[in-house]
Amino acid sequence: MITKRIIAALLLAGSFTQALFAQKQELKLWYDKPAGMWEETLPLGNGRLGMTPDGGVSTEKITLNDITLWSGSPQDANNYNAYKVLPQIRKLIMEGKNDEAQELVNKEFVCKGPGSGGAQYGKFQVLGELQLQFDYEGKEEPQNYTRQLSLNTAIANSSYTINGVTYRKEYFTSFGDDVDVIRITADKPGMLNCKLTINRPERYDTKTQNGELVMSGQLDNGIDGKGMRYLARVKAVIKGGSQEATDKAIKTSKANEILIYISAGTDFKDQNFESKLAKNLSAAVNKSYDVQKQQHIRLFQKLFSRVSVDLGEGENSKLTTDKRLNLYYNNPQADKSLPALFYQYGRYLSISSTRVGLLPPNLQGLWANQINTPWNGDYHLDVNIQMNQWPVEVSNLSELNLPIAELVRGMVKNGEKTAKAYYNADGWIAHVITNVWGFTEPGESASWGASNAGSGWLCNNLWDHYAFTGDKKYLESIYPILKGSAQFYNSALVKEPEHGWLVTSPSVSPENSFYLPNGKSASISMGPTIDNQIVRELFTNVITASKVLNKDAAFRKMLEAKLKQLPPVGQVSKDGRIMEWLQDYKETDPQHRHISHLYGVYPATLITTNQTPALAEAAKKSLNVRGDDGPSWSIAYKLLFWARLQDGNRAFKLLRELLKPTLKTDINYGAGGGVYPNLLSAGPPFQIDGNFGATAGIAEMLIQSHDGYIEFIPSIPDVWKEHGDVKGLKARGNFTVNFSWKNGKIVSYTVSSATPKKIKIKINGTVKEIVSKKI
Repeated sequence: MITKRIIAALLLAGSFTQALFAQKQELKLWYDKPAGMWEETLPLGNGRLGMTPDGGVSTEKITLNDITLWSGSPQDANNYNAYKVLPQIRKLIMEGKNDEAQELVNKEFVCKGPGSGGAQYGKFQVLGELQLQFDYEGKEEPQNYTRQLSLNTAIANSSYTINGVTYRKEYFTSFGDDVDVIRITADKPGMLNCKLTINRPERYDTKTQNGELVMSGQLDNGIDGKGMRYLARVKAVIKGGSQEATDKAIKTSKANEILIYISAGTDFKDQNFESKLAKNLSAAVNKSYDVQKQQHIRLFQKLFSRVSVDLGEGENSKLTTDKRLNLYYNNPQADKSLPALFYQYGRYLSISSTRVGLLPPNLQGLWANQINTPWNGDYHLDVNIQMNQWPVEVSNLSELNLPIAELVRGMVKNGEKTAKAYYNADGWIAHVITNVWGFTEPGESASWGASNAGSGWLCNNLWDHYAFTGDKKYLESIYPILKGSAQFYNSALVKEPEHGWLVTSPSVSPENSFYLPNGKSASISMGPTIDNQIVRELFTNVITASKVLNKDAAFRKMLEAKLKQLPPVGQVSKDGRIMEWLQDYKETDPQHRHISHLYGVYPATLITTNQTPALAEAAKKSLNVRGDDGPSWSIAYKLLFWARLQDGNRAFKLLRELLKPTLKTDINYGAGGGVYPNLLSAGPPFQIDGNFGATAGIAEMLIQSHDGYIEFIPSIPDVWKEHGDVKGLKARGNFTVNFSWKNGKIVSYTVSSATPKKIKIKINGTVKEIVSKKI
């Protein structure tokens, strides 16, 4: 497990770099009207609790979330006879009968039961909705309406005037007391009349108890209906006026101020959650609002204020956020600060949707407004959960990478069963989906569910934390996970007949398919490029870890020998592109949303403009054929590729594509991504990986440290060249960097570390060696 010592070291390192940089621009989202749909609400979160108020006037709806609220339960969906058909599947693939192999995979080599569509697999669900109904005693249209979210403080507010009375609401999910807090005031006494109710779409009971609203229930576990238990307690504290509790509501009349506290939680890994929630609520209620608010801000800013980014402003930067989005694509020069705001919003979302000791962000971070969350709101292992983690290290939020290590640790035991059941192999494997219950089995369809890449790709995220921090204690803690994944691939690789390379089989290139010579199509193959790159990277990392930790010399030598038998990092097709599969198949969808065969470009460091220029050019050709559209997460990934390949203007074009406004919420697998008015990314529907991918992409445009040196502004677009200033970003090796530029040239920089160290930097095209400054 991640030890307290590791966490303490991370917090200490964070405090060194936490200069609480003054932001030159106020970082906020703001609007002149209430949210008309959930995708316009303002997301608040403290890593466990989430809250999205809509800022309504007569009725306000506040969606509530808890990141641990999942239906379903642990299950064993392994087909323990699957390995018996493995030789036949592999034989068909080697004979070029991939379509027949796929039929057999669909029949014998998928999970048992309904898979991710079943009740036992479960889904991340909305906790509930708090409703505030106001009586203004003589209704008029509100005037001077504003609604905003401050990224600097993680506080949202709304205000408006009715009948000459100005009403103000303030909302935050407390980083101190671990409760949701809402404060409602009026600038004239006795003007607050409000009714509070709480509900959810199903499986709940609401009552009042000791003057509090209490909602409780139990989700479906897919077995006997007795799944995860949850509880939410709502208490309203008033100044002036009176309060009455009815059966299922709290009514406040003629108050001067209303303070609403919401304490909520589940029994996920905590059987004593009910008493803990009562303590949290009591502690919050007995603390003054001002003290509580300042404690919240201070704890939030310990993370958020480590980094500042100034790219300039522009005349549109003072407009409401929705208007800025509408104007940005056609005139980015008039709003230079929007990309910096979007970058900091991504950091804000990371801080708000995960915390050490809990879960990493899921497909929706921790914000959902449905029972049937799109794609179960789960963890997709063929890019999405990994993309969620990509910005945290470079963006100086290193400790927020720890929750994914614990999620993966919880998958290993079942992954060992899956490795035996399907491949009769050592080690552990996870395929393409997982949940909080540790699901590792293949998905229910070969076309997407048979990917071998999931566990190896997760190991990249775990390794990233070590690469940036150099923390040997952490490396020691994750080494068994990395080794177990390497053991699987070492055990499961087979020799393909044409070159004698060692490859995975069966597998897929997520989630694409290709044409066979007989005119049919298939997804199942051996040795798709992503697998070959992941295995190469994983073996290399485990070899390095073995040396650093001075252990497993025999296993290390075995992997060193296997490395020489793997396929090359990338094969180039006759049209100059990197091949997606072992053979030069024609893809069924040349503009497919996944670009898995460029894994070696990003997040891996196998293909770089400096070390492998020919492969870098082939990667660019692959990207040109794929095109620049897609769901938001796909656009963000392409942004990252072009940034890593050091084409700043092309990366910026993708950022503009991503920042196109949309209100669409239908499920989309093709073109047409964008962002909602609240800047959450749209697949559509809402899927948070687009936010996190773009955050990592903007950072990649500003700094790179993967190619043996730290490079400043490697992919700066023309529109940002005039001037800029960045403080607090991180580079591999645990370096903190500050730098500024004018006319596309670095004019000042510092590289700092806990102890001075030699480091190579690339500045204005020249590589030189310096000694870092002591923090």
